[in-house]
Amino acid sequence: MSAIAAGLDAPAADRAPVLSPMLQRLAAERATGALMRDHGTLYLADGQVVHAESPATPGIDVLLTAGGTLRHEGWWDAVAQAGAHRRVGRYLVDSGHVPGGALELCHLGALYDAAFFALAPTGTPARFRYGVAHWIGPVRPVPVAAVERETLRRREFLDRIWPDAACDGAPLLRTAAYGSDAPAPARQSRILELADGFRTASDIARELGRSAFHVLVDLRRLAAAGLVEAVRAQPLPAASTPGRITLPEVTADPDIALLRRLRDALEAL
Repeated sequence: MSAIAAGLDAPAADRAPVLSPMLQRLAAERATGALMRDHGTLYLADGQVVHAESPATPGIDVLLTAGGTLRHEGWWDAVAQAGAHRRVGRYLVDSGHVPGGALELCHLGALYDAAFFALAPTGTPARFRYGVAHWIGPVRPVPVAAVERETLRRREFLDRIWPDAACDGAPLLRTAAYGSDAPAPARQSRILELADGFRTASDIARELGRSAFHVLVDLRRLAAAGLVEAVRAQPLPAASTPGRITLPEVTADPDIALLRRLRDALEAL
């Protein structure tokens, strides 16, 4: 068996939705390793998902420390002491930094959060590296079927709230309607404060130390209420003639520039 397997993850059209045929094959063969996709990585051990990461979501370290469950020093102590042995999770519990139940809950939240983004539709071939293990180590494995089922449930839930996914990945901006009616709940108000036209949902989730999916839920509700909107990319201006770019009219003559400003001021009266 080769060290890296590759295949195109695309749902089959003639049967129930399949998020990743490759993932299902790996589960059936009880594979161990890392499934790398466009938007994240799923780590498997004996065919079960033991961890997931995505650049779209805060990592388990952020979720643990932002919520006050773990101090930053405790996290870095665990990484330094147990990272090389891939037993960070076990060390956090054994050293008394985090109760076992709290670690499991936080780990499952991070796993499902990252898997939701990692299993997003893509036309890019996925890769699987056999034998790769994550440094967090064993916490609580989850069957592939459960991960796929929860991912589909979350997609359907978001679409029921608001069927436009534009705000999921684009920069977000609060609209003029914000503050004109009844105030938003405190949790959503903080999200609105961060919707400055530059931050995306993932940026906001990291800033707040919250699950990216839960931030998406609030953003879809805010979008449905008309309080936030996606900043859509502006198309480049069309050239007036093929191969030629039209530049804005400028002049270095201060007298002409002054006359134009006067003309504009008079027209505005």
